[in-house]
Amino acid sequence: MFGWRGRFGLIVPSSNTTMEMEFHRYLPEGVSLHTARMPLRNVNEEELTKMTTFAVDAAKLLADAGVELIAFGCTSGSFIGGKDFEKELEIKIEEEVNIETFTTSTAVLEALNTLDVQSLLVITPYIDEINQKEKEFLEANGFEVLDIRGLGIEENLEIGRLEPYTAYRLAKATFTDEADGIFISCTNWRTFEIIEKIETDLRVPVVTSNQATLWMALRALDVRDKLPLGKLLREY
Repeated sequence: MFGWRGRFGLIVPSSNTTMEMEFHRYLPEGVSLHTARMPLRNVNEEELTKMTTFAVDAAKLLADAGVELIAFGCTSGSFIGGKDFEKELEIKIEEEVNIETFTTSTAVLEALNTLDVQSLLVITPYIDEINQKEKEFLEANGFEVLDIRGLGIEENLEIGRLEPYTAYRLAKATFTDEADGIFISCTNWRTFEIIEKIETDLRVPVVTSNQATLWMALRALDVRDKLPLGKLLREY
């Protein structure tokens, strides 16, 4: 049986081409991944807000696969409504399907706290409108955002075509010694290959949307394998 150590469900935007692929490369043996999708083409406030209304239906489909856990795999889609929006989304899904649920934004907050990152740099592929929403969300949850820089990309398929080195180069260009850590936002931005390289070169912990989501899912399933995806998955 696939998923003999744990079976988790993932809800992603329909145009996300990265998250599942990164997970499949690093899932520990015995853990299976099952995915449902919500309609989204462009990463803007209007489409993100509309997309979240499909989350419950997607969760119901995942429940049919007997998943033990559901992750809402979209960073901007889980902070777009402001502080506590991610918690409201989790509660709404759990009430419908009776399965433990968390969002990527929840995982990111937990990861930053676990790594004791309070003053951070944020890099994203987003347009300014979404960056501002993210800054407000992080600050409302007690973090100091020293700087947030985006690539100004709205089409999600274009984000999915970005090479990992774009995240590395933007992190390095944004870096300041005042930062406790770096957060790379967006589940459709490929980052797994460069997490260790950034931590080695800049000597601060790195949190990415997909890394934090995978970390939180494995912890919830009580799977403790160490993975080469930064300090978070090597030590915690």
